[in-house]
Amino acid sequence: MSQSVAFIGLGVMGYPMAGHLAAAGYKVKVFNRTADKAVAWADSHDGEAAASIADAVSNAEFVLTCVGADPDLREIYHGPEGIIANAPSGATLIDHTTASASVAEELAHRALEVGQAFIDAPVSGGQQGAENGKLTIMCGGVQAAFDKARPLMECFARAVSLMGPSGSGQRTKMANQIAIAGLLQGLSEAVHFAEQSGLDVAEVLDVISKGAAQSWQMENRGTTMIAGEYNHGFAVNWMRKDLDICLDEARKSGASLPVAALVDQFYGDVQAMGGGRWDTSSLLERLRRSRSN
Repeated sequence: MSQSVAFIGLGVMGYPMAGHLAAAGYKVKVFNRTADKAVAWADSHDGEAAASIADAVSNAEFVLTCVGADPDLREIYHGPEGIIANAPSGATLIDHTTASASVAEELAHRALEVGQAFIDAPVSGGQQGAENGKLTIMCGGVQAAFDKARPLMECFARAVSLMGPSGSGQRTKMANQIAIAGLLQGLSEAVHFAEQSGLDVAEVLDVISKGAAQSWQMENRGTTMIAGEYNHGFAVNWMRKDLDICLDEARKSGASLPVAALVDQFYGDVQAMGGGRWDTSSLLERLRRSRSN
């Protein structure tokens, strides 16, 4: 496969995502702010580590990014050394960061001005989904650019969908995070209730998972929650960042998110307990500790 790809951002998600592209035969050139990680990736995947963003994207037909938040996106896309100024006209830019819809719309507009296409393409599925190539990707952009980009994204996804114009992917990811927040609080309360009632909690989850209460969170986090293990994926610090984006967008649109706002406060309590790096199922620990106090 001759298509050249630049991948910017080799965190716990980007590192394996770039690896799937290399395994599929794409010629991948990577850049990471921690240069050693880019060199390690290149050594492991028969790829190339770039010395700068400009170097990474200068000949790329596709540029994929996966960084932290809005400020990181503006830093890598804008300016004389950024992606938009250095990627070729006609390049397709695909961003997998979970960020605001407004920054997606901003970057799409700037890219269009120089003949590039931008797709906001946040993902769901966490580190495990990235490693296994089973992410769900929700996209915003124009159909033609999406059609060009879809084969690349399918290298690390089980589902790739175009949700509408620029910003629609990010707004869909917000809906995803809103739903997860409520589910995890409900699951945490169910486990806590079963514990306080003296029930066999594992048996309770086994039974109710066969009915209407079943969810991905119950199937994949129930056992670890019972064990008090909170090192299985997406961190509380990142969830609070995402919920802040959701609540800000809700204020703009007039949507009411009382449960999401409450759960965001609960995650603040978890952070105050020192659990900022715990995974999002750690809402249970907040209930356990409040009971013991």
